[in-house]
Amino acid sequence: MKKRTLAIPLTLVALVLGFLLTLQMQTQKSVLELEKIQAQRAASARDFLAEAQEENKLLQEQHAALTAQLEEARTQGGTSPALLAELDRYRMMEGTVNVQGPGIVITIDDRQQEHKVVLPMSNEDLLEIINTLKFAGAEAISVNGQRVVASSAIVLSGTSTKLINQVPITRTEGVPYEILAIGNQDQLLDYFTQLKAQRLKQLGMSVSVSRKTVQIPSYKGVSPVKSPES
Repeated sequence: MKKRTLAIPLTLVALVLGFLLTLQMQTQKSVLELEKIQAQRAASARDFLAEAQEENKLLQEQHAALTAQLEEARTQGGTSPALLAELDRYRMMEGTVNVQGPGIVITIDDRQQEHKVVLPMSNEDLLEIINTLKFAGAEAISVNGQRVVASSAIVLSGTSTKLINQVPITRTEGVPYEILAIGNQDQLLDYFTQLKAQRLKQLGMSVSVSRKTVQIPSYKGVSPVKSPES
């Protein structure tokens, strides 16, 4: 009788130990998967920065060459319409001029909402959206009024404020994101909808996108953050 009585607690101990071991393994696996995702996002951000820096260097070289050609043409008494158009195109890509044209307007709200699980949008998510729009052929992009150019940096100030071009685009209490992109409307909308919109919605964010003729300002560097109502 005593042996049988001892067997029951030992069995329970074995079951508990087995459960704890399984739980520990699952937790370790989840941690490893999370670290892998974070490493992939960090690598993606580094790749984007390197690509942006290289693109900026190339644009500066091309702009300098075109400007020199333009000045030479002017001294000879005329300018080529094709040359002027090409110079305008590079100015638009550099972000040094205001632009207007057909495109899309993306509105994303990551503020806490009742009955919804909302995870704030990370810098990596914002970079992925910008990259997706670039891959879709966007000719110009802005985020909350800030023109995104090759030299633009998206960084976190403190725990919740994002900066683009050293300008705050979010506040602690939250503010909706308005992302404008000029280009082929169908292609821009399709790329964003298929590659990014669904995931953001799964995280609990409110997402809307529409075709519009949009105006995107030139790159101005540091300026006061605008009110979302303005």
